[in-house]
Amino acid sequence: MTSEATDSPAVTELADPRTGAPRGTAVLSRLPEVRAAVAGARAALPGWSALTPKDRGRRLDRLAGLVEEHAARYAAREAAGTGKPEAETAGEIEQVADLFRFFATAARTRTAPAAGLLVAGHESWVRWEPVGVVGVVVPWNYPLLMAAWRCAPALAAGNTVVAKPAETTPDSLELLAEHAALALGPEVLVHLPGDRETGRLLVESAVDMVAFTGSGRAGADVAVRAGTRRVSLELGGNAPAIVLPDAPADTWESLADAVTYNAGQSCAAPARVITLPENYEAAVAGLTAAMAGRVAGRDFGPLNNPDQAERYDRLVAASDAKRNIVADIAPAPGEEAGHWRPARVLADLPDDDPAVTEEVFGPLLTVQRADGVAAALAMANGVPQALAASVWTADLTTGLELTAALNAGETWVNCHLVQTAELPHGGRGTSGHGTDLSTLALQEYQRPKTVTVRLGRRNQTVSCGSPRRPDEDPAPV
Repeated sequence: MTSEATDSPAVTELADPRTGAPRGTAVLSRLPEVRAAVAGARAALPGWSALTPKDRGRRLDRLAGLVEEHAARYAAREAAGTGKPEAETAGEIEQVADLFRFFATAARTRTAPAAGLLVAGHESWVRWEPVGVVGVVVPWNYPLLMAAWRCAPALAAGNTVVAKPAETTPDSLELLAEHAALALGPEVLVHLPGDRETGRLLVESAVDMVAFTGSGRAGADVAVRAGTRRVSLELGGNAPAIVLPDAPADTWESLADAVTYNAGQSCAAPARVITLPENYEAAVAGLTAAMAGRVAGRDFGPLNNPDQAERYDRLVAASDAKRNIVADIAPAPGEEAGHWRPARVLADLPDDDPAVTEEVFGPLLTVQRADGVAAALAMANGVPQALAASVWTADLTTGLELTAALNAGETWVNCHLVQTAELPHGGRGTSGHGTDLSTLALQEYQRPKTVTVRLGRRNQTVSCGSPRRPDEDPAPV
């Protein structure tokens, strides 16, 4: 839908995923808005990057305080765009404030390769410099939290940011940008609402780097459009959970909790439960009971939008699973038309079933049977996504051996989706590359510059066109 005024940007209708009803409109930024946003961030870059890490940290800490102070406003905006229940929004807003505080300090504890007298007669060190203006594109499943995962380290490293939320969830990032203007300075963090076309325009604009979180297909497109510029990609997952016969008694409840959190709309959520023959039926029974206790509308929220609901329905309909076990739905009065989907277990299905090979991104677990531990590992590593995985066993040695052999950027033993700001998160294969969280994330948004200074010889001039070869001994000083 476009606005009537020809000099105004287009707008789109927003809907409440809990009801399907309209809830307002949002701007669809196009080339003039993208150029203005990038130009604003470019203008703010010299002042922001010139601050010491200590001063940037103080401002980021101030932003964390504003997030906490206005937690109720953030929660209302998150719920409006995602339908998340109160317990989920409260926890995620707390994590957002913690992330900004973590990176406020992390920027002051940077590491670098060894400095000193590494070449005879010369002193060398490494400067870490910001990349510049970072274009950040975040998805609808965690609108505020994923923005913090990207923006906090980018800002702490001295960059300015133009952040584009998903088309359906512009609300909380808009408020974050307002508070960033107060705490960090004008246009250090710019909010750019829009759709996929807006994202393409941002990637092709004069930004120095792109940090993208989303689907594998969209990530591949981003990489092509970004060309030689730096790109950080956190893409889809299809996480396996290898459950051995000696798994802890709370395994089924833990997996049910993890896959229904945010209605299963998490790239790192468990998706494929893999067992051995001797515990396959126990797994199906245990998961059936655990998932029956998770009721959509009471315990977790809806899928985010009609497209995602249609995709979920299509993958379920295409499955050849002989057992399709469905829990209840209990939407509140007036929310019956929302995008609610039940907790579901699919069992007795082929290894190449669409629900196994594709990321369903919903409150659904498949259960597969492997002939042995080696076969279970091969099955776990048998999809192109490689973001996260878990192992469930009482034998710590076996658990650690399997985590070492799993092709995944993040692994857990006897737990799943346990994350903190101190630990890195990132994918492999079609799940992308790059690092979110931890001090390692700072290097995503910085460039090293080596500085080497020749000692002595103050009265002599050396031509830059005739450098000393690395293997040539320097003249005596």
